[in-house]
Parts: sequence; structure tokens; C-alpha cells
Amino acid sequence: MLKIGCHLSSSKGFLHMGKEAVSIGANTFQFFTRNPRGSKAKPIDEEDVRAYLSYAKEHEIERIVAHAPYTLNACSADEKVREFALMTMKDDLERMEYLPGNVYNFHPGSHVGQGIEKGIDWIASLLNEILTPDQHTIVLLETMSGKGSEVGSRFEELADIIEKVECKEKIGVCFDTCHVYDAGYDIAGNLDGVLKEFDQIIGLEKLYAVHVNDTKNPFKSHKDRHEKIGEGYLGTEVLRKVVHHPLLAGLPFCLETPNELEGYAAEIKMLR
Repeated sequence: MLKIGCHLSSSKGFLHMGKEAVSIGANTFQFFTRNPRGSKAKPIDEEDVRAYLSYAKEHEIERIVAHAPYTLNACSADEKVREFALMTMKDDLERMEYLPGNVYNFHPGSHVGQGIEKGIDWIASLLNEILTPDQHTIVLLETMSGKGSEVGSRFEELADIIEKVECKEKIGVCFDTCHVYDAGYDIAGNLDGVLKEFDQIIGLEKLYAVHVNDTKNPFKSHKDRHEKIGEGYLGTEVLRKVVHHPLLAGLPFCLETPNELEGYAAEIKMLR
């Protein structure tokens, strides 16, 4: 069965998100672990978590995707910024233990003039401090569009980070359709070729989730501006091919398009 959903607000708790997902025809979803542009996280409501887990089992919601705040930069030149990213992600992973078997996605960060190699070293160093063999969450590096000094717009950069991570069984990748197209991977003209390249460089076994987004900008623009499905440069048919590709079967597909629930419901129906 196709696992497809969208990004939902976590402000009202997990059970509410589960019910919202089911109401729009979704069987997975993504949520921010805390304010996406802040640092505060709500206390875990254990009763809400228990109710959600029961509801999720009943409605066949399997793997969901947690997303770290945008403000984190694991490879900043500023030690305090890196330390903030480390503390936040460590706390998030401890909280994720209430929801075992899911994934936690983050943007690798921007090296801000230090160079790609130094950025990769800082990211791997942070991951080696927070990943443990006994945790029940896989941490995902998101494919990026390559704006500014972002790390992770090339598959080779993500592979280099993974190579330096000691707990390799706890690290994976989230593939964002808008980002990879903006970065210069032509999923519109050669999806099979891009997936083959991903497999050769990183390995498809490391792919744990997909962000399904159209893009406001043309190929290789390095802009990172999401668009509603069918209203951007990728188009509906390309994204249908992505979610139904046999090599991606079983992965959670999460929409991050500029929509409200009604719009997400229409996109989910369209892609199914």
C-alpha cells in the first residue's frame, strides 16, 4: 500500500495529527519536533502518545517522519551554534523514544565559508556524539538544493557524511523532489538514472523517506521554493512516477507543498 501523507502541525498532539491524517486519506505524516524557527519543545504527553499509538495501529499508520527545526546548523563556524544543534537533536532523539521505529529528518547545514570538507566533518562529528546503537530512531540527512553554502546538495556529500558516521545502522537519507531537481538531478527527464546514481553513490538501502514537492524554479536553480503538485516545473505526472516507482515502494512519502488540509487531501488523492 502506498504510504503518503503531508506535514501536519504538532501543536495539538499526536492523536490529533493521526486523526487529521486519516481525515485526508493519509497513512503517514510529518511533524516538527518543536517550533521550526525556535528552540522550545512541548513536554511529552504520555497519555496522548499511548492513545496515538493505539489509533495508528488501528488505522495502519506506520512510519512517520519527525523534522528538526530549520534553525539548526550542525556545521556552523560558530561553536555555540553547533552546540545548540547538538543539544536540540540529542533532546529530540530522547523524545522520539516514545515513538519507536520512526525517522528523524534534519537539514545537514551550511558551512558558511569553511568549505564542504570542513562542513562534512562537523556534521559527522555531531552525529557521532548523538547516535547510539540502542536508539530506536533512524536519523535522516535531507537532500538539499545547494543554495548558499548548503552541504548535502550532491549525493557524494551525503555519502561522505555517512562514511564518517560510526553508527551507520542509525543513519539514512530523506530524498526531497524539489531539492534534488533544483540541485541539478533531472528527475523529470531521467528519474531512473537519478535513482541509479543515488544507489551507486549512497545506496538505496539508506533511503528511508521522500518529500514530495513540486518546485517554483527551473532545473538546477539552487533556489529551494516548494510549489503545489502540478503547478511547478516538475508537474503531476513526474511526481506520480516518483511515488509509484518500484524502487521506492514502502517508503513514506510526505508532502510539504504550500497547502492547507483541503489542498493536501486533493494532492494525496491525485497522487494515489
